[in-house]
Amino acid sequence: VKSCLVLAVEVDGSEVLTVEGLARDGELAPIQRAFIEHGALQCGFCTPAFIIASHKLLQENPSPSEDEIKESLSGIVCRCGTYYEIIEAIKDASKYYKVKREI
Repeated sequence: VKSCLVLAVEVDGSEVLTVEGLARDGELAPIQRAFIEHGALQCGFCTPAFIIASHKLLQENPSPSEDEIKESLSGIVCRCGTYYEIIEAIKDASKYYKVKREI
């Protein structure tokens, strides 16, 4: 659910995952690290949406094709134009999601 389309009162009593909630015990999640390593953050305005959407994609499909990545992110707009870096970050982070699923 996109946070910009839902009022806080509508999720009262529900679990809400934010970009900050991906980190555990002070350790960034693989998708967060990949965004940093690939320079996929410019102004930062759209970054939380891309990271959460990417995390969801990789949980559901740890080996997405580039077209599947693009499709999953199609509703998010980056004015800084870091799409290439974002896609590369997702591909890189997918390695972790693949390993996690195999365990």
